[in-house]
Amino acid sequence: MANNDNVSQLTDYDSLDPLREQYQESLITTPVLRQELREHHVALLCIDLQYLDAARGHGVFADSMQSGVPPEAQEYYFNRLEQTVLPNVRRLQDAFREQGLEVIHTRIRSLTRDGRDRSPGHKRLNLHAAPGSKDAEFVEQVAPVGDEIVLDKTASGVFNSTNLHYILRNLNISALFIVGVYSNECVSTAVRDACDLGFYVTLMDDATATVTPEMQKATITTIKDRYARVMTTDEAIREIKKVKEAS
Repeated sequence: MANNDNVSQLTDYDSLDPLREQYQESLITTPVLRQELREHHVALLCIDLQYLDAARGHGVFADSMQSGVPPEAQEYYFNRLEQTVLPNVRRLQDAFREQGLEVIHTRIRSLTRDGRDRSPGHKRLNLHAAPGSKDAEFVEQVAPVGDEIVLDKTASGVFNSTNLHYILRNLNISALFIVGVYSNECVSTAVRDACDLGFYVTLMDDATATVTPEMQKATITTIKDRYARVMTTDEAIREIKKVKEAS
């Protein structure tokens, strides 16, 4: 089901946005992105793939009836995660690692055991992953490897709540491929903020998820060719390999 959704979501967007071409020429420039790949100025940003929000029976889904997400939406979300998103994220991570490109991980984790440092929004939502807790751990399939950079945050926006911008500038990174959850929340915020800060952004449609197919499609429709390129995992890996072959 998820794979069929991916195909349908990547069609008919052009007719929905009358300013698409103007934004695409100004912000979404494929030749520039390929140059950034060739010069290793690109990183893969993996957002919130942790037990808090990306594993059955844990975190916000520990009590499925109290999660606020209907059972059918939970089933859709976890089926998409397990069958499509997590395998694709791992494939992308492996492709980036093989090319010596940075893989950066963000997660929701408080600085304190009681979460008093959390953002007001996370306090209102009762969203908390304490240091050392299972909820703060990454899902093993897509966990950091070696000394890959890990950033902890307590707000939707990783650029607002961490020093990611500073780190990327130090690494001479000017383009980001973005994956993770939820598409319409933390992922979307990262995409928009990155674009506003001048980064070239690629959003991976089949390596992101949220709790309904309608919200997934709406997010992709809004972002595509305005704030980011939208690609599939297969397309991205082919691009990375072509850059390597041309080097």
